[in-house]
Amino acid sequence: MRFLSIGLTDAGAVRRLNEDAFLSRPEIGLWAVADGMGGHSHGDEASRMVVDTLARVRPPESGSGFIQEVRSRLIAAHQAIHARAERQGATIGATAVVLMIYADRFVCLWAGDSRLYLLRNRQLWQITRDHSYVQELVDSGVLSPEAALNHPQANVITRAIGAAQALELDMERSAVRDGDVFLLCSDGLTKVVTDAEIANLLDGLPPDQAASSLINLALGRGAPDNVTVVALSCTDDDDLTVPPGRINGVRL
Repeated sequence: MRFLSIGLTDAGAVRRLNEDAFLSRPEIGLWAVADGMGGHSHGDEASRMVVDTLARVRPPESGSGFIQEVRSRLIAAHQAIHARAERQGATIGATAVVLMIYADRFVCLWAGDSRLYLLRNRQLWQITRDHSYVQELVDSGVLSPEAALNHPQANVITRAIGAAQALELDMERSAVRDGDVFLLCSDGLTKVVTDAEIANLLDGLPPDQAASSLINLALGRGAPDNVTVVALSCTDDDDLTVPPGRINGVRL
């Protein structure tokens, strides 16, 4: 499997500090987005700790070993962030969404409301489910998905790296197919850009152009939060020519 991938982040149009961070390691099949808890102390430190910890993941020798090491690294980041929060008497945390691809399978681990999308055969699928207060209201039928977007507690998350005594991660896994396109993003994108718009851009553009177009679309709508995207396409074409620039092209 070969990948073309790119990651972009922007502080947005309102906030001075960018508390988002991302990781792109196509050479081992690992990508992540972390979003420091908005409004809390040292959110940028928390997201950076998550990404820096994942940057030390070793090249996998098996799919199960890959999952185990990534999970262990996330637990280590959680413990380090939680310990720092206790020392400083502050609330520190970060959402995280992590994508692993090994052979012909992908695995996603996440905590919080940063998302993973999959575009397959021109159809967009949201792989993750938000760990948020409004998502719980939607799931219980109290709130519609449309009403959730403007709910006064839309920013309240129910899980995060470092924010509680124990870390709870959800996991999804499935096969990777030729032509699949993945998008990892912070909620700064999905607050102002619809799923239909995400699908159109991922379907019509290569990863670098889709990523920059998504960032620019969010900025054009006021981008009240930090915005981070990691886009990647998957192919089994051995003759793929990797274009120059910031895109990473590798074969596993």
